[in-house]
Amino acid sequence: MNQPKSYFFQSLAIIAISIVAFIVFKSFLPKKLFTETGGNSKNVVIDSLLLEAIEKDSIDSGEEDTISKQPIQFKAVDGIVFPTETFQDYKGFQHLVGFFEKLFQLETNKEGKVRIAYFGDSMTDGDMIVQDFRSNFQNRFGGNGVGFVNITSESAASRGSIKHEFSTNWKTQSYLNVKRPKKPFGINGHVFFANDTAHVEWVKYKASNLQHLSELYNPTLFYGKSGNKEAKIAYKVGNDTIYKKLNPSRLVNSLTLGSTVKNLKVDFIKADSIPVYGFNFDDGKGVHVDNFSNRGNSGLPITTFNTEVMRQFQEKLGYDLIVLHYGTNVLNYGSYNYGWYERKMTNVVNHLRECFPGVAILIVSTADKSTKYDLDMKTDSAVVPLTNAQKKYAIQSQSGYINLYTLMGGDGSMVKWVEEAPASANKDYTHFNHRGAKKISDLIYNQISQGYEQYKKLRAARKVTAVPKAVVKKDSVTVKKDTTHVQ
Repeated sequence: MNQPKSYFFQSLAIIAISIVAFIVFKSFLPKKLFTETGGNSKNVVIDSLLLEAIEKDSIDSGEEDTISKQPIQFKAVDGIVFPTETFQDYKGFQHLVGFFEKLFQLETNKEGKVRIAYFGDSMTDGDMIVQDFRSNFQNRFGGNGVGFVNITSESAASRGSIKHEFSTNWKTQSYLNVKRPKKPFGINGHVFFANDTAHVEWVKYKASNLQHLSELYNPTLFYGKSGNKEAKIAYKVGNDTIYKKLNPSRLVNSLTLGSTVKNLKVDFIKADSIPVYGFNFDDGKGVHVDNFSNRGNSGLPITTFNTEVMRQFQEKLGYDLIVLHYGTNVLNYGSYNYGWYERKMTNVVNHLRECFPGVAILIVSTADKSTKYDLDMKTDSAVVPLTNAQKKYAIQSQSGYINLYTLMGGDGSMVKWVEEAPASANKDYTHFNHRGAKKISDLIYNQISQGYEQYKKLRAARKVTAVPKAVVKKDSVTVKKDTTHVQ
């Protein structure tokens, strides 16, 4: 009878000693113990170029920081100069003048179309943020269609802007984990192969019920170069099966399947060795936004894009703005020095300028992210250093910049977004739910709109003066011909 009591008191003693030991040693433990993930981490991938950069290039270069200490002045573009900015308030609207002009022509003359490529990580997975960003533009400037969609996608099941299904026998290579693909990556950072000769690969799309996305507008297949002369696709129109031959003669080829539909299933027949990239759905008017999101992406894999392939994509799609929305996967690597990331991403932007000459570029910073410190969730101490590095490479590369961290409320804002009712972010204190994604898209769109409205005022205020162009003598009468000149 005494033995159970003996075990009971031994257990109490052990617990008491453990509590005392924890109190004594707590001061020696690091403040940052655990992060609350709460999400599905098994699908999170960290791109290989990021891991290499951290290992090889994370040492401080020792260069003096001069960017944040001097005013940022701009050179006129078409007679338009935005006011000088400080590092703290930098937005870089000056570098979006070409994009703003395209919006202006679309709005005032109803001419042309505008296209945006939105590159991101898990923050934009499943068309989150981008779906509402696209809707904002199409509500104001017109345009219908979801844009470019992959052949396969890990987030297809969670995407609400289009229903997307595909066979399981597609072979995929991604720029997140392959440096030298069999064939060049597409603009989506992927290349797909129908190499299963025993079974036909297929892909199926169905339009959503959302405004501007209720049809699959002008379905167009994009594919690459190959020596395969036998490949064809098959799809149904009503009760008829249509066959179309593929002609993989160029680095980037396109094939329009016909009129607008609500459902589309395409079979790929004898298409092995042909790099397949995806389908585009748009009505050719207004604004179109393509979502190129990849979980685990730091942005660095963009340097693996083949320049000539991207230029041929540009010939066919015609981008006016490229958005780079990264940062989530760059936090929490034991250092607050992000000079290495600043340098690497400057190279990324420079490479994009080679791939897409003349296209404006906009950098969207990391959002707030919370981590557990002393048992409380607080803004991760790496967030602000990373946003500063992102701002620096935006300035150095002459790109526009949106500080998403400050727009959503700055220090402690993620905790508020998670804990408010109804919640706007998930319990991982990193990612937004659909409600929060809509708020974030509005914040990004509104800052771009502010720049556009400011552009229109500067455009209207441009000085126009009469300048003598030539003196022409006709029948002994001197005639002066005047022309206008924008200063």
